[in-house]
Amino acid sequence: MGLQHRVIEYSDGDTILEGRLAWNDDSSSPRPGILVSHAWGGRGANEDLKADQLAELGYAALALDLYGKGRRGSAPDENAALMQPVLDDRALLQRRMHVSLDTLRAQAEVEAGSIAAIGFCFGGLCVLDLARTGADIAGVVSFHGLFAPPGNTAGNTISARILALHGWDDPMATPDSVVALAQELSAMDADWQLHAYGNTMHAFTNPAAADPNMGTVYDAAADRRSWQAMTNFLDELFDGQ
Repeated sequence: MGLQHRVIEYSDGDTILEGRLAWNDDSSSPRPGILVSHAWGGRGANEDLKADQLAELGYAALALDLYGKGRRGSAPDENAALMQPVLDDRALLQRRMHVSLDTLRAQAEVEAGSIAAIGFCFGGLCVLDLARTGADIAGVVSFHGLFAPPGNTAGNTISARILALHGWDDPMATPDSVVALAQELSAMDADWQLHAYGNTMHAFTNPAAADPNMGTVYDAAADRRSWQAMTNFLDELFDGQ
């Protein structure tokens, strides 16, 4: 039958969250699971598409939800209003990432001991925070993510391997913040790598990004190269599964 989907409701306390699992049922065996963490507007078509693409590569991918069922933004002011409370409460953010991780791990299609996470923009920060908590996952990939440390993970050891895919001209993650991230991850004994793309701004994987004044511009070459880098990274994590 090929590509399959299932909407999954899960919860953080009284907050109902709604994710979407994608997998390819050409194989009946459990396969590695990938969390897909959304950008500032909430789980939407782009995250669902990335999950589908991961499913076609042989993974089971959960496009997660950090805001709550039905809470989505459609304009910058709405997106910011959704993101800021979660960004301001990194413990809340981290808890919801762990709830999402537990939800993915519990799915029958998933090999529970083989999990990674990817995220875009705000979602890139979220997967880095998941790693910073010392989560028991194989690796995380941040696409044009934000790098500001959470303030509650200093002294932790990171077990997940980390790949940061970064536009060098991203005004939201300046070269100084890149150096600070490298120093932070090294202090936490992380196995980390960084791919920086020249003449590339924020949101370079999003075809709808076209606002150089805001610093968000799609770049087809960086989009292609970063996806290939992620694919290679996941192959390494999971021995080509």
